[in-house]
Amino acid sequence: MKAVVVRQPGGPAALELTELPLPEPGPGEARVRACAIGVGRPDVLIREGRYKWMPPLPAIPGNEVAGVVDAIGPGVHDVAVGDRVLLSARELPQRGGGYAEHACAPAAALYPLPADIDFDSAVSLPNFQLAQALLFGCGNALPLRSVLITAAAGGVASAMVQTARAHGLKVITTASTHDKRSFVLAHGADAALDPADPTLAAQVKALTGGRGVELALDPTGGALFITCLHALAPLGLAVSYNVLGGPPSKDVLAELRQLLGHSLAVRTFSMHSFDADTTRRRALMQAGIDLMARGAVQGPPVTVMPLAQARQAHERLDDPGFMGKLVLRP
Repeated sequence: MKAVVVRQPGGPAALELTELPLPEPGPGEARVRACAIGVGRPDVLIREGRYKWMPPLPAIPGNEVAGVVDAIGPGVHDVAVGDRVLLSARELPQRGGGYAEHACAPAAALYPLPADIDFDSAVSLPNFQLAQALLFGCGNALPLRSVLITAAAGGVASAMVQTARAHGLKVITTASTHDKRSFVLAHGADAALDPADPTLAAQVKALTGGRGVELALDPTGGALFITCLHALAPLGLAVSYNVLGGPPSKDVLAELRQLLGHSLAVRTFSMHSFDADTTRRRALMQAGIDLMARGAVQGPPVTVMPLAQARQAHERLDDPGFMGKLVLRP
């Protein structure tokens, strides 16, 4: 079978198309013939050799595969040949393994895919799983009425926008360009603001009747995370799930002390906090599957490329202006 491997970490050129033996499912395993393979930021970290949960080299990147079961091993009863399934590497002992024509995994790790969800959309479901976790799994002290989602044109954030709207929340977002703000509004945001505007926190307060949002979700860091604190309602929570723009620009504890009368909270977040909690992790994914199956959320616009063009796909993913979902097709 054809697969893409990383032998020496580096840029997109580190992705090497190669031929590997067709894997055979062992006891309790099923083999999935890939129909769509998602391309995401963790794949870049694997390519660069700096993923905190890095698989051993040579490594096959890829954490999202949608396809059809084409073989089962001994003792498998819950899935059958011909079943449509999603394989997320979050269900596996190590990340990666998806950039290949076939993949074997424990049958219990697979998610059945309803016929209403096409394969290209299915590989975005891990983003909706993460959206469910960020919105409803972070221990917010208040009932959610409104949320601030920064950098909202990204894959995870745009999934959060749709998920929040599906749950009836007021969704205020930021995005760095006019095109990105239009993209976010098209995905259901109530407002899309400029993150560089010095009045951003005041705008968020105005959009919430002067109260502020109960929850702010930020992957950027820098000055924007500090602004998120000032946009919160009393007892509000700000969650940092990445620091793409660097650490917060001010001392966070000192800032919280300045806002002491609001009793604010800060949390860092990684989906890896659910690695040992199979029941809750799978429930979060199933919630995303159910929302997509009934049409409450949709996968983002998809750019499809052949598996053989994985390098070019990563070049596009590295472009900060790219929006939507990249999908490799064997």
